[in-house]
Amino acid sequence: MPFVKSLFLTLRFFLLLTAVVFGLVVAFFWPGLLVPMQLLLGLLVVLTLVDWLLLFGSARTGAGGVFGRRVLGDKLANGSDNDVAIYLENTYRFPVTTETIDEIPPQFQRRDVLFRATVPAGQTTVIHYQLRPVRRGEYQFGALNVFVKSPLGLAQRRFCYGQDQVVPVYPSFLQMRQYELLAISNRLTEIGVKRIRRVGHSMEFEQIRPYVPGDDPRTINWKATARRAGTGTDTLVVNHYQDERAQQVYCLIDKGRVMRMPFEGLSLLDYAINATLVVSNIALLKHDKAGLLTFADRLSTVVPAERRAGHMQKILEVLYKQRTRYLETDYQLLYSNVKAKIRQRSLLILFTNFETLNGLQRQLPYLRGLAKDHLLLVVFFENTELQHYLDQPASSTADVYNQTIAEKFAQEKRQIVRELQRYGIYSLLTPPQQLTVNTINRYLEFKARGLI
Repeated sequence: MPFVKSLFLTLRFFLLLTAVVFGLVVAFFWPGLLVPMQLLLGLLVVLTLVDWLLLFGSARTGAGGVFGRRVLGDKLANGSDNDVAIYLENTYRFPVTTETIDEIPPQFQRRDVLFRATVPAGQTTVIHYQLRPVRRGEYQFGALNVFVKSPLGLAQRRFCYGQDQVVPVYPSFLQMRQYELLAISNRLTEIGVKRIRRVGHSMEFEQIRPYVPGDDPRTINWKATARRAGTGTDTLVVNHYQDERAQQVYCLIDKGRVMRMPFEGLSLLDYAINATLVVSNIALLKHDKAGLLTFADRLSTVVPAERRAGHMQKILEVLYKQRTRYLETDYQLLYSNVKAKIRQRSLLILFTNFETLNGLQRQLPYLRGLAKDHLLLVVFFENTELQHYLDQPASSTADVYNQTIAEKFAQEKRQIVRELQRYGIYSLLTPPQQLTVNTINRYLEFKARGLI
């Protein structure tokens, strides 16, 4: 019968049964205990049957029991904490104790998804927890198993809900929305984005407005002020400028094997993809045009720089499909395609990774070619795990040897920065965790200096 598969005896039942069996054993030596023990055994059986009847026959509705559902977004954000809610509705006439096991996708490798709760009669309880995926793709959730016990607690009934729910994991749109809200409210400094002082007036003139305390005295329009004075108004007026608009910002993402390296479970490619999503959105908020180009041993995807409705959704869908390739990156191919497809001078943010100076020098002619026609920012990564190792005290000769090797690799990274500076190429060496903030800082710095 189907209901038999949903019934389970609890630990309380087995503890009481053990006590009764022990009493029956003792009664073998003291016959006076036999009848009480038999009565207790009968009482235990009766109470267990009553408990089963309560779980299967005392619900307020025909279906009866506890109804559960898992609530999460139609997609998850990669590398971010995604909220998951479990709603438990009790339709019994008595409070129940529940144990809920959520069969989450195996990619999470978590064993702490058992939740205990008490749900009063006729009420609903909500359980919250978070999931942090580290790979893009489709994730399949299993059943939501709810084990229910009545106040007697001798038996429990299992309910299964939400089987085979498939949810895609996209680049971190949650991070994008966070930065978007902070940018709109001018609160980006709260997450580490620097307030950049503008140098000169490389911006477009917008209008003349009255002077207010705090305005730069150099922006006072003396001719307009004099004309207003002639009409009997002695208020100073200033020129108001706005950022130059409609500049092209392209994110170039290297998908070669160097971007497979993981940090905190997330590959360098996924860090670059999440940062690209945020920087592209910030560029659109600054009235610039955002574009995308992905490459490895061959050109993968080109999204022309635009600023129109639905453009961010297009970028999001393209980024979702990107996968790392296992071959070496062809920078000559990158150079020729950028020259053919990006005709207007643009800001090119190249997300890649160089581990050695030798590796950079092989690609330097192509980077210099890109920097000749565009404003090029080369973004590559610090090995934070090496830095953590360098900070540990050496306790043996082997540790000294290993730290010397680690310092050599760290020195190579600094030499790469100097080599790029030598040829007038902007660079950003950043920890993976700070990639988004540091890239936004450089983009805003370039706009403030009028470089784009």
